[in-house]
Amino acid sequence: MPKPKPEPVDPAEVPELAKATIADARFPQLATIDGDQPRVRPVSPVRTDGFTIYVANLRGYHKTGEIRKNPNVELCYMDSHHNQVRITGVAEVIEDRALLEDIFAENPLLKHYLGSVDNPELIIYRIVPNRVRYMREWALDYHEVPLART
Repeated sequence: MPKPKPEPVDPAEVPELAKATIADARFPQLATIDGDQPRVRPVSPVRTDGFTIYVANLRGYHKTGEIRKNPNVELCYMDSHHNQVRITGVAEVIEDRALLEDIFAENPLLKHYLGSVDNPELIIYRIVPNRVRYMREWALDYHEVPLART
């Protein structure tokens, strides 16, 4: 079988290509660390703001303890064309009430399953990126996505 020959990537287009991959893939795999064992599971982001991703979670889930002990995480998106985006970052618990209410209001499934933004089981993580990489198809060649620093 011949090796795929992906099209070249214009560095100026990398941020938009990465955002398009995220939009197409929608459900990334989240990697955490459990002691010395990596753990990966699919997640359903509740908001995407550029490359900052928000993920809802429940306090009783195993990944809650993993993230509390080590907030360094990675999300991996793969779209229907095998393009890939890897977001390496830090998971922060959202405490801002207005932001929590806004995210809760725009996600009917949260209301359906949790009833209220005040449900004590609800945690929403903001995954703040410190590195974003994009790879077209099976090129095995990652392109760094420039991140705006505040």
